[in-house]
Amino acid sequence: MSELTSLTIAEAREKLLAKEISAVELTESYLGAIEASNDQFNAYIRVTADQAREQAAKSDERLAKGAAGDLEGIPLGIKDLFATRDVHTQACSHILDGFKPRYESTVTSNLWDDGAVMLGKLNMDEFAMGSSNETSYYGPVVNPWRAEGSDQKLVPGGSSGGSAAAVSAHLCAGATATDTGGSIRQPAAFTGTVGVKPTYGRCSRWGTVAFASSLDQAGPIARDIRDAAILLKSMASVDPKDTTSVDLPVPDYASSIGKSVKGMKIGIPKEYRVDDMPEEIEKLWQQGIEWYRDAGAEIVDISLPHTKYALPAYYIVAPAEASSNLARYDGVRYGLRVTGDDITDMYEKTRSAGFGDEVKRRILIGTYVLSSGYYDAYYLRAQKIRTLIKQDFEKVFADGIDTILTPATPSSAFAIGDEEMAADPVKMYLNDIFTVTVNMAGLPGISVPAGLDGKGLPLGLQLIGKPFEEETLFQAGNVVEQAAGRFTPQKWW
Repeated sequence: MSELTSLTIAEAREKLLAKEISAVELTESYLGAIEASNDQFNAYIRVTADQAREQAAKSDERLAKGAAGDLEGIPLGIKDLFATRDVHTQACSHILDGFKPRYESTVTSNLWDDGAVMLGKLNMDEFAMGSSNETSYYGPVVNPWRAEGSDQKLVPGGSSGGSAAAVSAHLCAGATATDTGGSIRQPAAFTGTVGVKPTYGRCSRWGTVAFASSLDQAGPIARDIRDAAILLKSMASVDPKDTTSVDLPVPDYASSIGKSVKGMKIGIPKEYRVDDMPEEIEKLWQQGIEWYRDAGAEIVDISLPHTKYALPAYYIVAPAEASSNLARYDGVRYGLRVTGDDITDMYEKTRSAGFGDEVKRRILIGTYVLSSGYYDAYYLRAQKIRTLIKQDFEKVFADGIDTILTPATPSSAFAIGDEEMAADPVKMYLNDIFTVTVNMAGLPGISVPAGLDGKGLPLGLQLIGKPFEEETLFQAGNVVEQAAGRFTPQKWW
């Protein structure tokens, strides 16, 4: 990690504005780090070096004129789910082979408008379906963290594993990510980074490859809370091309960092104390509670009674929406085409060759629960459960709770190719046990690094907020960050 790549976004921005460094120098440092180390991590699947240099040179021109944007000259990695004009955008799936969109996603457009520099496209679980970044057509991403005394390769979490690993290994200053059931917060917890899943509708979904449209939401992964706040301010916007985006002013999120939490009510939900929860997770949660007590916050025990139904309901709603969204990939208009005897045979062969096992599994589940004989029994019932989960949160917030504190994940990072996970998909799905409720209710959530487990691997705490009150999450999350400190992996690469 060079001196320049170890700068946070906030620090780099200050140096750029003071003309102590140039955007080209900063970009070259990151490109050098990627060239030297990406083979170890498989975080980037496409590096856009020429485009990055061009953008950085333009940033230096604007900096010289005093016309800098909020992210002027800051090099970022972009998850392969975001459409980037004339650049590889394949959701890490074989079925989108060779696809280069002629348009730009709204989120990435916002970033470029603010002067950010694109280093390349980041690896992810295929179509964002996974919790370990092992379902990618381009192979798994390797976590920069290793257990003490071990050289075993660990997963970075998923689906935004490439984003989390690249930020943790200092291969970008920050990264875009998406969260459908925990795909920002879980990898952030596994890599010692900060991940923010904003309120549904805070960031436009236009130009982002769809998984489950009523759950998907873009957000940042960054090295610390301030950087995450800076990124979210640029990513968020209303968008006439996405009718689910909300027309509310985008606050200066960073201004809430450092404000006192004295008198703030922090809810502790009893339902998150799940069976067989590791002692280390419970201990970390208790530590977080003490940090808030010491900061003057009021700790309140709360109940979210329908939490136990969240995971099964999620794994009905999300696959149902996925089966509908992924019907468009048929080999006719773009991407992979496998020739067949007739059009039906071509469809079947293309989809069979193009989709990976996990995506096929979810399409099959989704198609089944939407079928005429089972729609009421499964999909309709899951949507009713979703309403009850949302009402649980509404009641708690109406009773005066400002934010809710929970663990982010049920464990630290596990090994790539873990046999138990591979043999039992449900065991893998349980990684999202603390995160899916937030998506089901459309709420904002943040994962903040809070400590290390007995193996020296990072663990995160999650804060859940009221709709469009991300500022409260940054304010409250700062307490954990200040108490726990920042975490970086010991360099082995």
